[in-house]
Amino acid sequence: MGGIVGSGIFINPYVVARLVHTPALILGAWVAGGALALVGAFVYAELAGRMPAVGGQYAYLREAYHPLFGFLYGWVLLFVIGAGGTAATAVTFAKYFHELTQTTVSENMIAVVAVASLTLINCLGVGAGSRVQSFFMILRIAAIVLVASCGAWIVMRPAAVPGPAWHPLLDRPVSFDLLTTLGATMVPILFAYGGWQTTNFIAAEIRDPRKNLPRALLLGVIGVIALYVSVNFFYVQALAPSGLAATSTPASELMRRALGGKGAALIAAAIAASTLGFLSNAMLTYPRVYFAMAEDGVFPRIFARLGSATRVPVWSIALQGALTISVVVLGTYEQILSYVIVMDWLFFGLSASCLFVFRRRAKRDASSALAATQYRVPGHPWTTGLFTGVAWLIVINTIYKYPRNSAVAVCILFVGVPVYFMLRLLERRRVRQE
Repeated sequence: MGGIVGSGIFINPYVVARLVHTPALILGAWVAGGALALVGAFVYAELAGRMPAVGGQYAYLREAYHPLFGFLYGWVLLFVIGAGGTAATAVTFAKYFHELTQTTVSENMIAVVAVASLTLINCLGVGAGSRVQSFFMILRIAAIVLVASCGAWIVMRPAAVPGPAWHPLLDRPVSFDLLTTLGATMVPILFAYGGWQTTNFIAAEIRDPRKNLPRALLLGVIGVIALYVSVNFFYVQALAPSGLAATSTPASELMRRALGGKGAALIAAAIAASTLGFLSNAMLTYPRVYFAMAEDGVFPRIFARLGSATRVPVWSIALQGALTISVVVLGTYEQILSYVIVMDWLFFGLSASCLFVFRRRAKRDASSALAATQYRVPGHPWTTGLFTGVAWLIVINTIYKYPRNSAVAVCILFVGVPVYFMLRLLERRRVRQE
């Protein structure tokens, strides 16, 4: 849950409300996004059970297809998904922290200090990083519960203004435009639901991963769906679709209506804590992919070094922090959303397809390590195939709706191909010299 719940639920609902304009479409989109994340969690639970290796998606793609596919995932994780997503979250934290404290320090400097501090904490060891992550996870869930509770109070109090009408269900006729618009709502929604896959990155560091990883994935995603749908119901009921679309800070607006200025300040503090918690999770999990790549010889060897005292990949963590700080200075939240989703869901679909390969191999060789699992996806191959297909439809629709930002992500992906072969060549030369 800590890997999923970030700033998205406090900000992205207004983006959805600007795209679709009826309560049924708004809530339906959030339910659909949650259902897709849950199916993905089912698939990743079995992948984790069959291959509880450090690196998560990187390891699945490397073993199922070719090391190039694993490298390209790590490449876009480093430069797009990891650096981009965490940079956007750091800027969001800085904005709310600045609003809360009214400090004269610039927002960019606040974001840089936050990223640098969490980088240092996670270099001290997985125990220190996970304790910080757990602390902020509790704060984030408490903030969502607080927003939902205040929304319920606004809706149920005697002097409450009647909520919005639930008819008509659609804001336009059924058409290609409606379908592509619903697809566009998945960009902010899936960004908010994103993060459930990061638990698999640290599979090798979890006690009894074949049992605990599937449990964490499924219970965590179900819990987040319940939280997200509840809070969006109260956003719609208290603010109405038009009011929700009119504010870029719906949580603050709802709390202001419930508790006045003090309520808005309280939720600003909660959002700041929420975004800081997401950053902590990113610094804990993403560097394990670069560590695994370096161990395989497709990334500079220095990133496979562990701290002598902490036994964590210090150089990989420092790399993640440095790139995130760079993007903080250069990027903006709005631009990052679409190109992060393009790469994230391209590789979600590809990683899910690895399950077909692993099951076929396990069937051929019952003694294979891939055959050992305590969990199997219900409805496979239909559910796995559906998830894979929908993931790639989301990618196609995002490219159609946001071609410029998507093109940036695609270019970064293709640049990774010659870089992979160059790094492999350098690694072979290093091995021959030794």
